[in-house]
Amino acid sequence: MSQKDTSVDRSLVRELADILNDTDLTEIEIEQGDLRIRVSRQKEYVAAGGYAMTMPAPHQMAPQAPAAAQPAAAPAPVSAGPEVGSVPSPMVGTVYLASAPGAKPFIEVGQTVSEGETLLIIEAMKTMNQIPAPRSGTVKRICVDNGQPVEYGEALVVIG
Repeated sequence: MSQKDTSVDRSLVRELADILNDTDLTEIEIEQGDLRIRVSRQKEYVAAGGYAMTMPAPHQMAPQAPAAAQPAAAPAPVSAGPEVGSVPSPMVGTVYLASAPGAKPFIEVGQTVSEGETLLIIEAMKTMNQIPAPRSGTVKRICVDNGQPVEYGEALVVIG
């Protein structure tokens, strides 16, 4: 990579970081030709007990070499997009619907929740991350099971 490419990449990373600061996003990833960059930031939530829970530390992925040519996979089925009111997972991890095994779940279908109220916990890299309600409303559906692994962006809960 030439010196000019490095400065362009740094400029692009800075622009992506500015987008994160200007929005409520915790992670952004772009791909331009052979260049792929992901930028994420850390958020801290204070639990009811007064202890802080932190999302995974920020990291930046270095530009990656292009992947070796692979046979084209069958196209994924076209979906209508995320369900209206769905709360997406902000990270990859394991979902827990209660604070401890045998404890009462944080939420139930039909329950009214307030913005900021804990919906569930996602364990990622040995850290328990409380997932707050992004808005007030009624829990219409819980899309995950206790102990289920989840991917970034996967629907966790639908709030109407």
